[in-house]
Amino acid sequence: MSRIVVIGGTGYAGSAIVAEAAARGHQVTAFSRSLPAEPVPDVTYVQGDATDEAALSSVVSGADIVVGALSARGRLAGSFREVYRRVARLADGGGLPLYVVGGFSSLRPAPGAPRFVADLNHAPAEFHDEIVATAAVVTEDLPATPDSLNWVFVSPAGRFGSFAPGQRLGEYRLGDDVALQPDGGGAISGADYALGFVDLIDKGDHHRAHVNLGY
Repeated sequence: MSRIVVIGGTGYAGSAIVAEAAARGHQVTAFSRSLPAEPVPDVTYVQGDATDEAALSSVVSGADIVVGALSARGRLAGSFREVYRRVARLADGGGLPLYVVGGFSSLRPAPGAPRFVADLNHAPAEFHDEIVATAAVVTEDLPATPDSLNWVFVSPAGRFGSFAPGQRLGEYRLGDDVALQPDGGGAISGADYALGFVDLIDKGDHHRAHVNLGY
């Protein structure tokens, strides 16, 4: 079993990944600004600020695998990409793979087509900055990291989030950077996204890759 640190481990996606990884027997540390109301048994919770490099370094240094489950909103709205660049440097320095929770808009509707983020008419204006920042992590920042860093950016289907938690079905489909549901109407529950996400970690057969999970 692996020692997995989930940065943003009490958010919607992060908490689902923490629960799935812990259920499989992994040694999980969840790092976040707040502690959960209902902690997952056998998970170590560390309270801290993702903008604090020393705090990040302290949790990453004891890990085998790093998971980033941060959102480009609130306190991280202006520093989201820099935080992920820092996480990537720490992971690369420790020789650790990095798995990142992505967004639907960074996907493409068809092979070779522009990504959804190129036309933001599909999303309300209040989400545009968050969408652009999240997509830039996989279109610009991760590809610019040294080849020694193994990263996997995992986008969910279009309807994914606390507004549509869904049920655990115990199934999912895995695609590359072309959306499995190109019209954006598809969905995946938090539990099944976590199922696919931890399967990617356990199998370890994707390298410097952008993938997506959906039904």
